[in-house]
Parts: sequence; C-alpha cells; structure tokens
Amino acid sequence: MLKLEPRPQLSRFWSYASPLLALLVTVLIGVLMFEALGKDPVRGLQVFFWEPVKNAYALGELMVKATPLLIIALGLSVCFRSNVWNIGAEGQFVFGAICAGGVALLADKGTGGWIVAVILMAGVLGGMVWAAIVALLRDRFNANEILVSLMLVYVATLLLSYMVYGPWKDPQGYNFPQTKTFEAVTQIPRLFKGSRVSIGLVLALVGAAALWVFLFRTRAGFAQQVGGLAPAAARYAGFSARRAIWIALLTSGGAAGLAGALEVAGPIGQLNPYVPAGYGFAAIIVAFVGRLHPVGMIFSAILMSMFYIGGELAQSRLGLPKSLTGVFQGLLLFSLLACDTLIAYRIRRKARPRAQAGGTASLQASTPLTAGPAPLTRSHGTEN
Repeated sequence: MLKLEPRPQLSRFWSYASPLLALLVTVLIGVLMFEALGKDPVRGLQVFFWEPVKNAYALGELMVKATPLLIIALGLSVCFRSNVWNIGAEGQFVFGAICAGGVALLADKGTGGWIVAVILMAGVLGGMVWAAIVALLRDRFNANEILVSLMLVYVATLLLSYMVYGPWKDPQGYNFPQTKTFEAVTQIPRLFKGSRVSIGLVLALVGAAALWVFLFRTRAGFAQQVGGLAPAAARYAGFSARRAIWIALLTSGGAAGLAGALEVAGPIGQLNPYVPAGYGFAAIIVAFVGRLHPVGMIFSAILMSMFYIGGELAQSRLGLPKSLTGVFQGLLLFSLLACDTLIAYRIRRKARPRAQAGGTASLQASTPLTAGPAPLTRSHGTEN
C-alpha cells in the first residue's frame, strides 16, 4: 500500500524533473490512445515528434508556431509570478491583431517600410488596452481577474467577427469574411529566404533575455515576485500591490498583442475569423511547463508547437481529428499537475499491521495485567 508523505522541504530535483516525467506520461498515454483509435503508435509518435524537426523547412515552421507561444508565455509568467491570474491572453492576442490589422489596412503601395514598426506598436498598445480593462476592474472594484479576462476573450472574438463580416470585409473577396490581403510593405521581415521565420523569433528571444534580467536582476522584478509569494511581506516592505497588478497585466497584454500583430502581418497576411488559434490558452501550459522561467519556456514553447504541427499532420496523414492537438495539450497539463505532487510529497510504502497469533496466550500478552480481587474489609461490628 502506498501513501503520500509530506517532505520537510520542497524537492529541487522534482521541480525540474517533473516536466520531463509529465512529458513521458503524456507520450505513454498517447501510445494507448493511438492503439485505441486503431492507428500505428510508432507512426503516430513519428508524426508528432519527428516530422516537425526532420529538415530545415520543418524546423522553420516549428519556429513560426513557437514564436507567438513564447512571446505570450513570457508575459503571462510575469502575471503568474505576481499572483495575478490572467487567463484571457487569447483576447489580448485577438484585440492586438485587430489594432495591428487596422493599421495595415491603411497602407498602400507608396507606404514606406516604417509601417512595420507602427503595426507592431499598434498590436502592443491594443493588447495593453485590453488588459488594462482587467487591471482597472481588479484595482477599483476588486473584480476577479480570471472571470473578467476570460469573458473579454469572447468580446474580442465577436468584435473581430463584426469587423471582418462588416466594415472591413473585402468587397472583392467573393463574400468570404476576411479583409483584403495586406500590402507587401506591411509584411514582417523574414530572417531566411524560402522560410516563413520572421524577426518575431528574434523579438521572442530578446524578450526572454529581458524577462530574465527584469525578474532576477532588478528591484521591480523582485517586488513583483515578493508580492506574489508573500503579499503581507510586500506591503511591509513598501511595495505597491496596485502597481504590481498594473505592471503584470500591462506586460502580459502587451506581449499578447505583439504576438497578434506578428501573426496577422506575418503568416496570415490579413484578418479573418480564424485569427484566434488558441495560442493564448496554450501559452498558459507553456508557462507552467517551463516553470515560469525564460529558458524553460523556450523549450516548452518548442514542445507545444510540435503538438500543433503534429496535430495538423495527424489530421492529413492519419485521418485523425484536429482536436487531437488539444487532447495532447490537455494531457501534458494534467500530467504536469499530477507529477508536481512529487515536489512537496514523497511516495512511501504504508506499513501493514502485524498479524497476531491466535489463542489465549496471545490474548493475555496483548491484554494488560489487572489487579486481583479487592481484599475483604473488616466489618466494624462486634465479633461473634
């Protein structure tokens, strides 16, 4: 019989080994899932873990998927370390894409290359504005940021649908709900010829380095983390809880908006109802699998992008549903939550109760000796 026994202190080994164990558990469950679906497990794992890295073009596509995931996760890590639960990065991603797309639609053939910087800035500001709504309601009215940020995802998605079905709809688009294709000058510069990898990858890596400096080498980053770990201690030290909320939400909103701008002015090249790709929700898993550390999130973003590409390939090559991507993402998250138990607890074998021998001897041995009968007391009457 096994039991969980609290550790005297948190295990540093399992804090790093837990994501690896969670990945192994996810792979094993995936094998069973492929078997249940009547597919070759080896071929299924090959589609998810080998096809995305087998050549230079595949690696480029992997980086294209990993870039928005990493950028959004970097911003979310600031929130989560500050104990601010921004679950609506998807809405900030979409609204940033709307703002960036609106600027891109203003460009024409005579517009200079400077428009790219304006597009990216519009995306950042759009994401920050959408996150500022959450920060304002949390700061002024103590509204729950989880519910507010999550509900704003649907508002941003509906706003996008309104724009592409209405005012921004391409009149020459054969009635499809999409804007016109952006001018070539608005295209995010690419790093390599023949690849879709853009400068967004460089921005993501620079952002990871900047986040490391902010969290571990600045007083402001220290204040954010103390406020998340020990709010009472942060107040005693003079750190502002209100400032921490605003910094966390504006940072994560700006990062999500930047990712949205890079998507619509990069691989997509226009606005359409399919801009919400679930990156904002998947980035939550990326952040936690990467242990909210910039280096860890780089690797977890690559892993999550492999799930995205593997899901698309499984749909086209194995005839499996597209939802398989979400299944693998969910498996990884729940496996991580389960494996994280080992950080604070260790597994011990529960000792069985000893079997006792039968008979009177064992009964006497297990029963404490009692005193003999009470002595007779002399009566106070006259003896006969």
